[in-house]
Amino acid sequence: MIFNKEKKSSKSAVIPMTSLMDVIFLLLCFFVTSSVFSQWETEVEISLPTAKSATIQGRLPGQVILNVDEKGGVSVNGLALTLEEVTTRLARIAKIYPGQSVIIRADKATDYEALMNVIDACRSADVWNFSLATKDNQEAKSSNESK
Repeated sequence: MIFNKEKKSSKSAVIPMTSLMDVIFLLLCFFVTSSVFSQWETEVEISLPTAKSATIQGRLPGQVILNVDEKGGVSVNGLALTLEEVTTRLARIAKIYPGQSVIIRADKATDYEALMNVIDACRSADVWNFSLATKDNQEAKSSNESK
């Protein structure tokens, strides 16, 4: 009996780096674009009211931010909408994603009635998970001192 005695070479395992680099590049692109979009919403010129209990929370992916200016106008993603359009959009979102969270960023000079109209639009669209954005007292003091 003759057995083939081949010498096993000591080659190390090869990891395909091309596909790994593609995945890393796509992840990088995703995080860069998502951070840019999240900055656009908070760059709207709205002077938030201050509160002692204010906490700064990170934005969750897919979170809806409604900006209410001092005249009561509502904008989402930089697009001005009527209350009926806000209700329609939120209803579609709530139908697909029940429990969707919404942040209402109202200017401190906004009429209370305008703010209640936005809250009513959320409720009529079956969105009950909403919160009101405020600034911390220290953050407000530091921004006032820098002006």
